[in-house]
Amino acid sequence: MPAYQFILNGQTVSVEASADLPLLWALRDQLGVTGPKYGCGVGVCGACTSHLEGEAFRPCIQPIGGVAGTRVTTIEGLGGEGLHPVQQAWIDEDVAQCGFCQPGQIMAAVALLRKNLDPSDADIDAAMSDNVCRCGTYVRIRAAIKRAAHALREAGRAP
Repeated sequence: MPAYQFILNGQTVSVEASADLPLLWALRDQLGVTGPKYGCGVGVCGACTSHLEGEAFRPCIQPIGGVAGTRVTTIEGLGGEGLHPVQQAWIDEDVAQCGFCQPGQIMAAVALLRKNLDPSDADIDAAMSDNVCRCGTYVRIRAAIKRAAHALREAGRAP
């Protein structure tokens, strides 16, 4: 079986797997990275949202063969030594209810703020529309994104 090497949360990893194995299974089952959740397996719910080369993507539909030599970031690698401003805003706004979808929500929010540090409600709704929250915490999600955007602008930095 071939080995696929990529950078996961800043560390080089190697996984032996079939090229068509969904990355989500390699992350969770072989590498012990459980932040990206299995929700639908077809890329529509957003529970597994992570970043590939800094862009939001769905590891449940991304074959591991397609990430060789790339940078993959999951919720575990987002904050570095501390909390990322988006994670802190999630806490401050008390966003999570059941929490299942929140890693994917946070990763989608970070991807939005990398491109737009002053998003309107419509921008947020559009960027987050593919991430489903069964508990319906969308109002708090929007508030947390605005809080994080404000904090990032105040700090003079992009996420």
